[in-house]
Amino acid sequence: MEVVENKKEVTEILSFAKHLKLSTRTDHDGVDKMVMASKPFENEANYAKFLTLQHIFHLSVAPLYQQADLQDLFPGLAELPRLSAVKLDLMDLGMKPEVDPAALAKVDDVYEAIGWLYCSEGSNIGAAFLYKETQKLNFDANRGARHLAAHEDGRAPHWRKFVAQLDALKLTESQQASAVKGAIDAFDFYKKTLKMAGLSAS
Repeated sequence: MEVVENKKEVTEILSFAKHLKLSTRTDHDGVDKMVMASKPFENEANYAKFLTLQHIFHLSVAPLYQQADLQDLFPGLAELPRLSAVKLDLMDLGMKPEVDPAALAKVDDVYEAIGWLYCSEGSNIGAAFLYKETQKLNFDANRGARHLAAHEDGRAPHWRKFVAQLDALKLTESQQASAVKGAIDAFDFYKKTLKMAGLSAS
């Protein structure tokens, strides 16, 4: 009985979603620390810079949500991008959603793209705290903070569905390694863009 339980535990630890989480924990934590150190909710000017950062990231990942091979892997993917919500948030602050194409990331490998989607969808879980902070600036799901609002199914149920899709993928070790690389690249891109957006710890 003990042997069976141990095997079950190993299987759970090595699920693809958990493998992604463990392999990118340092990168994820680094992004969290940089974002909070930049004090994006201290005032509207800082929040505007944060929205610029979010816009560049979501504009970079938006094409992945429309990619046919990824839609086959993740049914319902086309309904999930938050780019349009980010654009509306920018306009609420009187900002034009324009970006230099050179500032965008380009993801050509489908397996690396899985890692980028993992970061993009996972950010909606962490956004619960960020969304609450935006209310100090009088923003909410109807103005200024649409893209941080919870999915209509709820944050946790939506994330569990995405995780189930991740774990259902039949990927080789090489393909999984590519997905991990993609996730790390996404976190690195976010950190680089954070600096470009003028957000820095004060």
